[in-house]
Amino acid sequence: MRCAVPAIWVALTVSQAIRLSAQDFASRVYPVLEKAQCRACHNDNGVASATRVQFPGEGASNEEIARFGLRLRAVVHAGQPEASLLFLKPTNRVTHAGGERIRKGSEEEKILRAWVEHLAALPEAAAAERQTHTGKSRMVLRRLTHSQYNHTVRDLLGEETRPADQFPKEDFIHGFTNQADGQPVSPLLAEAYARAAERLARAAFRGGDTRKLAPCVVEAAGCHTEFIRAFGKRAFRRPLDKIEVARYEALFRQEKDFLSGAQVVVETMLQSPHFLFHLATGAHGAASRLSYFLWDTMPDEALFRAAERGELNTPAGVEKQVSRMLQDSRAQDALDEFLAQWMRFDRLRNAIRDRRLFPEFTAELVAAMTEETRRLFRSLVWEDRDFREFFTARYAYLSPELAKLYGVPAPQEPWGRVEFGADSERAGVLGQATFLALTSKPAETSPTERGLFVREHFLCQVVPPPPAGVNTTLPPVTDEKPATTRERLQIHLSNQACSGCHSLVDTIGFGFEKFDAVGRYREKQLVTIFPTYDETATKRKTKPTEYKLDIEAAGDVLGLKDSTFRSPRQLGEILARDPGCQKCVVKLLFRWANGRPEEPDDQQLIDAALERYRESGFKFRELVVATAVSRTNRDSAGLSPR
Repeated sequence: MRCAVPAIWVALTVSQAIRLSAQDFASRVYPVLEKAQCRACHNDNGVASATRVQFPGEGASNEEIARFGLRLRAVVHAGQPEASLLFLKPTNRVTHAGGERIRKGSEEEKILRAWVEHLAALPEAAAAERQTHTGKSRMVLRRLTHSQYNHTVRDLLGEETRPADQFPKEDFIHGFTNQADGQPVSPLLAEAYARAAERLARAAFRGGDTRKLAPCVVEAAGCHTEFIRAFGKRAFRRPLDKIEVARYEALFRQEKDFLSGAQVVVETMLQSPHFLFHLATGAHGAASRLSYFLWDTMPDEALFRAAERGELNTPAGVEKQVSRMLQDSRAQDALDEFLAQWMRFDRLRNAIRDRRLFPEFTAELVAAMTEETRRLFRSLVWEDRDFREFFTARYAYLSPELAKLYGVPAPQEPWGRVEFGADSERAGVLGQATFLALTSKPAETSPTERGLFVREHFLCQVVPPPPAGVNTTLPPVTDEKPATTRERLQIHLSNQACSGCHSLVDTIGFGFEKFDAVGRYREKQLVTIFPTYDETATKRKTKPTEYKLDIEAAGDVLGLKDSTFRSPRQLGEILARDPGCQKCVVKLLFRWANGRPEEPDDQQLIDAALERYRESGFKFRELVVATAVSRTNRDSAGLSPR
């Protein structure tokens, strides 16, 4: 149906409009859109990623912004500018998921309107100008994650004690802890590195045994140099140059004997940036990047030799090594770590529950929850099955405790496969207690957190943060007015300051409300109101009261077509067939492999990996191979500045 022409538009003729050049767009119009927070949703990872409007990244140059201003011609109606979506959507004259972002009748609206008329008057060819990206994909300075540190000292020294588990906690950035943007070395971490290096060096030569690390007879002339070169190559993931060898020789000679000299060299190397960071370039850098992606640890000798022979310079050579490496058990461990971070197992392990309401929520049950998710993931990846079943599987691998929680017969043996009944509302990861529990609060579910998790982890969308100063407190539950979680959250959707974001997440979370805060199915929401002490009360409550309230479990994913659902099973089917969800899996693996989020220059690589993933029938291992052979992981040109 054609929209009515706003009266304010009719009053303004073209001759009266402010004429703006493309350069003016950056200084006058773009700030209006920034103030309206349009970029937060209209980007490749935003909730409006499927629309035609995609903003340049943060820190874009004026030239990039000017070109973006011209590309907005795609959402301008040349013959009827007043009907342009570029004007009607942000002013909410046509229903906009973000609500009214630019106030009607404001100066900001006039500036936007003028730009719409300017674009409408441009010839189509002039407005179609696009910026071409010709530079290399950016490589970034990354340090070993705590997991990589543990695995590296295991393979380098035979150390199995996982020393990095005692290091300061890592930050999750862009979904993972291996992202360069979140890897500073704080004074506490530097101190932890020093303590660990000292202890590891002592343990490496425990009992005076040098045979494990020394490639020569220690009494032989030149053995200390041979040791420095051999151990240094493995520790730094590349050969040492002459200056480095001389420096470590001088350090070695300061000690009284071979054992002391070797120990101080190991301790020093373990604190070097060349050990702690991914600094190797050239062929050895390519081997190191591939190894830490596929194994979460240092390269082995076979990979080093392949690099030195130039085999990692071609897609065929890389693919040959990837096929070999995926047969190693370390590949399974590395992808387990990817899953654990993607699904935020750490949040679940640190979660607490009100023991009065959920006495069964123990550390053992939490471990069973994550193990269920891991077993589904492993079966899909390593049996080369359609990975879309991660969202649609009508079965689960359960322990007796989880089977009891789910209300299904226990498997004949622990972690046996259990088929869900035709009427079950569970399916895939969305029906697992892992997801349902980690997105809940201590005493109740959280539709907001559940919807946010779906947006961020399964659609790779970034939901804008709430405006500053907004009161997020929900109405209390009282005996006078018991209410379901959904009813209490209506305040989010009725408040204009909150509804823009909460309509994007709460409406998804509502579809999970038949599952409680530990993932148990329920037909009614049990609302328990415990006694509170009030010295002014004339009649004190001494016992908790319980109310069983009807649940309205209907959800919707705003922005996805035909996305109304009433159960995890139905949403899983929607996500499995959604191109945005399929692409999100590709993006997540790209971030994991490269230690940074994707950028415009990477789009061709991501599209190529996505095509191979789809053509394989959504085999996850094929996606791993496609990611490994991409230009980003083969480029050995070295580090570019941040």
